[in-house]
Amino acid sequence: QVQLVESGGGLVQAGGSLRLSCAASGRTFSMIAATWYRQAPGKERDLVASITRGGSTNYADSLKGRFTMSIDSAKNTVYLQMNSLKPDDTAVYYCNAELFVGPNIRNYWGQGTQVTVSS
Repeated sequence: QVQLVESGGGLVQAGGSLRLSCAASGRTFSMIAATWYRQAPGKERDLVASITRGGSTNYADSLKGRFTMSIDSAKNTVYLQMNSLKPDDTAVYYCNAELFVGPNIRNYWGQGTQVTVSS
């Protein structure tokens, strides 16, 4: 019943910006933490950024200074602000969230959203 819905992907030229969102909905729950991953064709899935409900963040070293993750606990939504985009950022971006649902802590995945950066 709980779902993660991603949005905000699309086509952008190099140097541009996009903001991805990942919203949790359904049963009563609390978001404990969330992580953004990305996967380009022919490559492994890599960690982009993670955040806790208190707002503590962690980024891939190569993305520090360009990407910013944030959380809106009241809306059970996390965001990924991506600036100065490069063609190498082209990938499918996936959101994973750790949620407290009833007596259990569970992980959920978003459906993925395509980000394409043209040169």
